[in-house]
Order: sequence, then C-alpha cells, then structure tokens
Amino acid sequence: MNVSNVDVLICGAGAAGLTLAIDLARRGVAFRLIEKMESPFHGSRGKGLQPRTLEVFDDLGIADRIHALGGPYPPQREYRDDGSHADTPMPADAVATPTEPYGIPWMLPQFLTERVMRDRLAELGHQVQFGCELVALQQNAQGVTATLLAADGKETVHARYLVGADGGRSFVRQALDIGFPGKTLDIRGMVADVTLSGLDREAWHRFGDGSQRQIGICPLRGTEMFQIQAPVPLEGDVDLSAASLDALVAERSGRHDIRVSAVAWASVFRMNARLADRYRIGRVLLIGDAAHTHPPTGGQGLNTSVQDAYNLGWKLAAVLSGAPDALLDSYEEERRPIAANVLGMSTRLLDAARKGDYRRGRDARQLDLGYAGSSLALEGAVRSHALQAGHRAPDAPIHRASGTQARLFDLFRGPHWTLLGHAIDRATVPPHPQLRVHVLGECGDVLDTQGYVREAYGLASGNWVLIRPDGYIGAFIAAEQAEPMRTYLRGVGIRWDTDGRCAKDASMNEEIQPPLTA
Repeated sequence: MNVSNVDVLICGAGAAGLTLAIDLARRGVAFRLIEKMESPFHGSRGKGLQPRTLEVFDDLGIADRIHALGGPYPPQREYRDDGSHADTPMPADAVATPTEPYGIPWMLPQFLTERVMRDRLAELGHQVQFGCELVALQQNAQGVTATLLAADGKETVHARYLVGADGGRSFVRQALDIGFPGKTLDIRGMVADVTLSGLDREAWHRFGDGSQRQIGICPLRGTEMFQIQAPVPLEGDVDLSAASLDALVAERSGRHDIRVSAVAWASVFRMNARLADRYRIGRVLLIGDAAHTHPPTGGQGLNTSVQDAYNLGWKLAAVLSGAPDALLDSYEEERRPIAANVLGMSTRLLDAARKGDYRRGRDARQLDLGYAGSSLALEGAVRSHALQAGHRAPDAPIHRASGTQARLFDLFRGPHWTLLGHAIDRATVPPHPQLRVHVLGECGDVLDTQGYVREAYGLASGNWVLIRPDGYIGAFIAAEQAEPMRTYLRGVGIRWDTDGRCAKDASMNEEIQPPLTA
C-alpha cells in the first residue's frame, strides 16, 4: 500500500472543496483534493450566485469569468389559470453601489461554476483526483491517517488536517459520529436540465404557484437549456425521461406548445434542513453540505458552502505556518451561527413559496452576514460609526497616489491581511510578507477623492482598520494601541522579532505522526 504525506486532505470536489483548494493553492499549502465520483458533476442543482459569493470569487480571480458565462436572473412570470400572466422584476434595490459592486445575484449552472473553479485551480498548479474515495480515517494530536480507495488500489495518506467537503451524506461526518439534527421536510421535488421549445428565454416561467401542481421553468444562463423544477409525490418512482417530463409540463401548465425534447440531467430529492452539532473534532473539520443542508429556496446552499471554505482557508494556512491551533476554533464559532440563520431563512422562503408568495429579500444576498462578537473582532478605538469589527469590509472607489483609479477591493485582493490607516505614519508598522499596509490621506498612497471611504468606514485621523484575508474587518485600532494590535496579529500568525523582523514558528517543520492506533 502506498503511503504519502500532505498538509491538508480535502474530501469532496464540489464548490466548497474547490474554494478551499484554490485558497490553499494560492497560499502555497501542500494539499490533495479528492472526489469519489469518477467525473465532474454535470447538473445545475445550484444555479444562483449571491453578491457576497461574487465578492469571494473576485478575490479568488474568477469573478469576471463567472460574469462572462452567466447572466442576471430573469423576471418571474407567473401565469394565471385564465392564461394571463404578470412579470415581477428584480427588486429595485438590487443594484451595484460604490460599497457593494456586485449588487444582484448572478445565474450560472453549478456545473459551469465548478468548471471555472477547476480551471482556476489548474492555473495554480493543482487538479482534482476523481475516482478516489475516503474509506477510513483515524487521528491523534499530530495529524490524521486516511485510507483512500482508487482504481489502482488502496493508499494511506498522513495529513496534518483533513476537511470533509463530501456533502449531506458525508462519510467524514459519520466517521466522527457528529450528530446531524434537523428534519426531513414533507416535500419532495424534482429538478431537470432539459432542452425544450415553446417558451422564450426572457423570463422564469411559473405555473400553478401555491398548489401541488406548480411547476417552474427557468432559462439556464450560459447554456441553451432550461431547468424544470416541480414538487412530486412523497412516495413512488418518478419517471424523468423526456417524454414523461413533456407530459408533466403539459399537465401543470395547461399548454401543449411547450415540448421537452431532451434531458441532460435530472434528480428527485427530499428536502432537508439539518445542521451538524460540531464543525470540528481535533484535526478534522466539516464544510459545506457536510455541515449543513438547506431547502433550495433562496439560493443559499452553494453560497454558504463557498463562504465556509473561504473562512477556513486562511485559518488553516495560518495554523500550518505557526499560528496557534486554537485559531481554527473560530471557524465553527463564526460559521455555524450563519448556517443556522440561513436554514431558518430557507425554510421560511419554502413555506412562502408553497403559499404562492415567494419573494427574496436583501438577506438572501448575504452581504449583511458577519462576525460581530467573534473572538477575532477587536474594537480598539472609540468610534460612533455603524461599521464594526466583524462586519464585511465595504468596497469604495479610490485613487492611488500615482493618480490611477482603483477600488479598495484591489488592495484587499490576495491572501494577505490589509492594514489601512488614516493620516498616520506607516513606518510604525514593520514590513511583513502577510500584511499590506496602506495610508489614507494627502500624504498617503490611497486618496479618498470622492469621500466614499470616509463615509463607509468612518475612520478617524490616527486610526487603523485591519482587514482579514476573507474580507471582514478584524479590528479598529487607535495609533497609540500598538501592543493590542501586535497581540491580535500574533494570534493569527503574524509576528515580528524584537528587532522588527518577521518571525516564523518552528512548527512549520513539524513532522506528521500517524495515529497511535494505526
């Protein structure tokens, strides 16, 4: 049996696993990404990308590709029994602003989103190992021993950390005996990617809303296909052939001019609302659907999974580089309450949809989710502004000292921390490879020519704001509070020696030890 070592083993190459892999790859972390399926998922189960997820993709370098392939959600066209219809456009407040550059959700089928992500991963020198399944794991204080099964036989991998991104039926979660409480909802649905004629592509067509005969037919951006969604009986087999779906559409729409000619992918599923009791045991962590499953209403599942991985990636890299292992506890602390809130919202939207009153609000866009009150949120300066440590860091148009136009997101983009000071001496913070220091003001390298930074941040003269690698505010700190800032940074792996040189921890060279029971 082959034996290998790696820093992180990621099990599951859906959106969550791919996000984590891209983030670790750009940080130079040694990892493997395995997927038990023989080939990439080819369906559109998740097709909506929320604005906050688009900001994550901006940082990972794929937002422009996602926009080029996809498109905005079409208006919802609700048909009445008499054949008339009414269109409901995107909410008027769903627009881009200086602080929120991605104002509206973007539609792209999951298989195309994940293809873009795999391409990005390949650019960073890595790829998914398909047809490779985790079949056993053991761990001790030093690492995890995983047994993998692939076409060429079994392999043993010693990993310092293992991340389960292996879906709602997660082997990793079950191997850890982590509870997954919640409920299976009393609704069963079908979803299918099809080729059909008889409907235009300018609307999301809905028939029979609020009844068991409802059906939705949505054009899939980036393809020539439509997606059919409909409730189906709780029991019994469901025929997903083109002929059967053609008959279903005719029955529920009352129209015989809509013809289904081919099915590219289809699935029947029971809806669940479940949340793992824990996100971490020792050196094994859960992300995505392995940690939480949602009803599809609201388009939250894939997005929440991406942001799990985005929260965890920088923390794993920091701990592997010498930050205290306790930093990883903040992952569950921050992300589990988010999932609990999302579960509640998705379930409420499902109930509304069943009554024919389905409307997504601003909360579905995930821009207001944050970590105020987290152990990583430090309010070290007296302020009266609404923006707090733990909140999402707003974007803003700026000018560089050279005169070129830019955005704050341009400064934040990358695996580093960002320290932004207002009218302050940048020389008070020694250089560090994991930290980018910028100064706002006439003598600084960032000019707030339109006042958007001042309005968004309320940063007083002589104060700093520290932006985490995942785009949330870590701390507001006054200039005279150098030691609290250093203490904070030491806790996330950024340290200087007494002479101001950046320091590294000996644990970077720590050898992986197999579990004592192996």
